[in-house]
Amino acid sequence: MKNTISFRALALAGASIALLPQAALAQDAGAQEPAAETEAASEATGPVIVVTAQGRQQSLADVPVAVSAVSGELLEKSGTNDIRELNQVAPSLLVSSTGNEANGSARIRGIGTVGDNPGLESSVAVFVDGVYRSRSGNALSELGPIDRIEILRGPQGTLGGRNASAGLISIYTAPPEFEMSGYGAFTYGNYDAIRVEGGINVPLGQTVAARVDGVYFKRDGFYNDVNNDTTVNNRDRYLVRGQLLFEPSDTLSFRLVGDYSKKDEACCASTFVQTDFAPLARLSDDLPATSAEAKFDYPGTSTPALTSTENPIIPILLALGQDPRALTQGTFNRDIYVTPGRSYAGETEDYGISGELNWELGNVTLTSITAYREYSNTQGSDTDYTQLDILYREPGDFAGARAFKTFTQELRLQGSAFDDRLDWLVGGFYANEKLRVRDNLRFGEDYGAFAPCRVVNAVNPALASPTSSGCLSAGGRAVLLAANGGAGAFGPATPLIFAGLDNLAQLNDLGGTGDVYNQKSKNFALFTHNIFHVTDTVDLTLGLRYTNETKDFDAAFGNDNTVCPTNRALLGGLLGVPALAPLAGGIISLSCQGNSTSELDGVTLSDTRDEDEFTGTAVLSWKPTPDLLLYGSYSRGYKAGGFNLDRSALSNPVLFDPDTIDVGALQFDEETVDAFEIGAKYSTREFGLSVAAFRQEFSNFQLNTFNGSVFLVQNINACSEDLGGADRDGSAATGACTPENVQPGVVAQGIEIEGSLNPARDLAVTLGVTYSDTSYEDNLIGDDSGAPLDPALRLLPGDNMSNAPEWVATSSISWTPELGSSGMRGLVFFNARLSDDYNTGSDLLYGKEQDSYVVVNGRVGITNIADRFSIEGWVQNLFDKNYTQVAFNTPFIAEQQTYSAFLAEPRTYGITVRGEF
Repeated sequence: MKNTISFRALALAGASIALLPQAALAQDAGAQEPAAETEAASEATGPVIVVTAQGRQQSLADVPVAVSAVSGELLEKSGTNDIRELNQVAPSLLVSSTGNEANGSARIRGIGTVGDNPGLESSVAVFVDGVYRSRSGNALSELGPIDRIEILRGPQGTLGGRNASAGLISIYTAPPEFEMSGYGAFTYGNYDAIRVEGGINVPLGQTVAARVDGVYFKRDGFYNDVNNDTTVNNRDRYLVRGQLLFEPSDTLSFRLVGDYSKKDEACCASTFVQTDFAPLARLSDDLPATSAEAKFDYPGTSTPALTSTENPIIPILLALGQDPRALTQGTFNRDIYVTPGRSYAGETEDYGISGELNWELGNVTLTSITAYREYSNTQGSDTDYTQLDILYREPGDFAGARAFKTFTQELRLQGSAFDDRLDWLVGGFYANEKLRVRDNLRFGEDYGAFAPCRVVNAVNPALASPTSSGCLSAGGRAVLLAANGGAGAFGPATPLIFAGLDNLAQLNDLGGTGDVYNQKSKNFALFTHNIFHVTDTVDLTLGLRYTNETKDFDAAFGNDNTVCPTNRALLGGLLGVPALAPLAGGIISLSCQGNSTSELDGVTLSDTRDEDEFTGTAVLSWKPTPDLLLYGSYSRGYKAGGFNLDRSALSNPVLFDPDTIDVGALQFDEETVDAFEIGAKYSTREFGLSVAAFRQEFSNFQLNTFNGSVFLVQNINACSEDLGGADRDGSAATGACTPENVQPGVVAQGIEIEGSLNPARDLAVTLGVTYSDTSYEDNLIGDDSGAPLDPALRLLPGDNMSNAPEWVATSSISWTPELGSSGMRGLVFFNARLSDDYNTGSDLLYGKEQDSYVVVNGRVGITNIADRFSIEGWVQNLFDKNYTQVAFNTPFIAEQQTYSAFLAEPRTYGITVRGEF
């Protein structure tokens, strides 16, 4: 069902636009001006925003691509400390984090990489000072002082750096300057938040300048872990960045940047989804509410509350020790009931060094950016998110660990020819990345009591006895033995079923002892980007890029789950008996969940993949007047394929054969996109307006989703033939398509409007509105061979993608009046983001729908006190709006319509004191 904006959302949008317009197009006085601009010219024409979206310094108003530029001044006003907070200033952008901040996801126009699997690269690439960050989640940390941020919308498949299929976030930190200066800031806020920031800039002679900046931030968590007397989703992090700028002449400059950051934080907790978030009513009552198919129906009156005792899994949880308060409190009550002794503690370390050389060689400019970075993250977790000890990662070196070592080198040459009719650029890019993922996911001490009850519930919930071996009491076994006139409920196989359940009851504190995945990626590219000045007002831009990507993969597994092979041998023969196959398969699946089996202990795998891809762009632009730019463009983007770094993807646990492991099952193909765009930009001192209409068609879209049991990574395409609903049924065998009829499976189309108004010297208003219909096509299939869609994804055809609201509006107002004649100024700044309804779950199950909401931030204070000091009060999420980042299937109990949610941050507020010299 397509999302449609509600009347309530429209009313909220009107209020936010009228009262609190937001920063979508950052044309404020803090923007950088070109070196050629004089102060007089600036006063005459207004501030000029300079961006490097096309590999050159250009005025934003002259760049024929969809790009938002946000100045450092605006970022300071909005309280932006990491890229998540850019949501408030860019309507087409949505940044969120879920089970692990290391794989936080950025989406542009509704397109992004879903899930916590580091084997998938980011659809939205992040660069800091021209240096690629291996995954967008690597940038979810303190940024320090920022010069500007550029957000490029749509595929980026031509210029230097990494390919990106959805867009790019380019962050430029504040550089050294040849004037002595320093600053410091202290912030205190609720949740005992303390943030200290400071830095100093020192000229070291006429040609060298140095700068050092540091940030420390500590804050209590938003979740209260009742059982372990601690908080989760806290902050405890710091950043140190040092820079040297060497400018021996007007034609040569070299900037050296080194940084180190560390986080020692507990992340990421969730709560149970309740009726205050998920609707209960289903449109039809054709299916029993407890059936396996009910979760795929839109909700109706017969469905029990997701955590009601009418839901047969809930009495099991309560009998095994689940605190009932977790099941009765509201979704947004942030008390959590974690297994005693389990922890979300984690540690992240990120550091690197880069050097950028710019050298004018006559009419040609050479740019070289060389960088080396290391990133590592470990994160413990109570992975089932219940008080029961079902699944966990013990904090330490193997706790969902990921580590990147990345070397990148970019070279560009650019100049002009034919009496400046041609502005040419050629270059190359090389990246060598080593990724190591380690994991120790294990079944907990309560798994053996809980898992058999799932089987017994499927047979007859009235027989479930959670405190008995195999979840069957002596009386329950007697009932099953006496069934069918004494032949047994399962005939001669009844004793085998009992034995399988009893074996499953022994699966406690077993599983992964140390899985290790290594991936070595080498990427090189050659590119050219050329602007032909056909006339004084007409430009033709042509760009082409060739990319070669090679990935070498190997894995080694450690596992002590002996219950899996025992039950596989015991019950495998029943899989050929139609009446018993579902029951036997269920016991085997729960015994071998996620392919956790001692049969993998000591097994090693290896594979490789090689890709070659051409991408590029063509843009025709026209400036009929100096203030107006019109353009139309085509671009092709690309995101590399790779390996699913998760053993659960090797095979269906029921069908798993250790002697015929198919490592190819871990591979997924490269994603490509063809994008079309028309746009207009109008810019004067008082007013600026940018409009872009777009259509983007994605082939082999890479989807990562958790179905409650395993993580699926599947390429999504569509078929030009009518599949007759076979993509919506529960069969993995139906819904195939002939290869010649395969077409793009995801389409994003819409319009973006960004505007700024400067009616007076001290007043600035900005507004952004994005309408984006980002949807799956009908008649979906899997990879481009025409394979059927996985049944767990059968809600996708024809619906909007997850976390892709159709309407988003952002707005801001900034007023900085003079206070007397002393130079002091007031500061009044508010911004708002309105989001339409959207589903937060990648499988689009009904219990994951987020209603429309508005988030408002504000900052009020006095600045320029004695030309040095300021004091500001601030608030984020002013009205304490409750909303979720992602709702997901609670592990092992999602089949019983039980979901959990990662919540967005509540209201925070505080006071900041700044000083500078």
